[in-house]
Amino acid sequence: MADAPPLGLLGEFGTPEALIAAARAAREAGAKGLDAFTPFPVDEVADALGFRERRIPRIGLIGGVVGLVSAYAMQIGVNLDYPLDIGGRPLIALQAFALIGFELTVLFSVSFMIFGLFATSGLPRYHHPLFSVDRFERATRDGFFLFVPTDQEGALKEARALLERLGATTIDEVPR
Repeated sequence: MADAPPLGLLGEFGTPEALIAAARAAREAGAKGLDAFTPFPVDEVADALGFRERRIPRIGLIGGVVGLVSAYAMQIGVNLDYPLDIGGRPLIALQAFALIGFELTVLFSVSFMIFGLFATSGLPRYHHPLFSVDRFERATRDGFFLFVPTDQEGALKEARALLERLGATTIDEVPR
């Protein structure tokens, strides 16, 4: 059985600034699916990678609307099924339903965002092929890594040349 081609290449850079410059240059060179790993948050990396993820806030908005509609529908349904005439209050008193509406809006919004985050990021994933690269453990201490995915052998050579041109100190193949 032939060996499967590697998932991609992992280039290490010495500083966050070098990683940001490399990520920008790699994206401008047309590399797709780039990912970066740093031991501490580096805000500019998301911009350099062209990360524009906006699904989670939308999922939260949808969850909030579902929660609000559910709260009012539940309370209206209960009041119509079991009417209680208390002090001349109307059966459908929207102002009285506001508290439960708010609570369920927040609950559903947060729940949708948490489950949406898991669904969109592919979690839980107990093992990633990057963990097979020995140097990758430095990403939690002092390493700045740029991952360039590859599909076929020609792309692997192009990715290696790209990382060398960008100044990666080390380049490792990530097995599938």
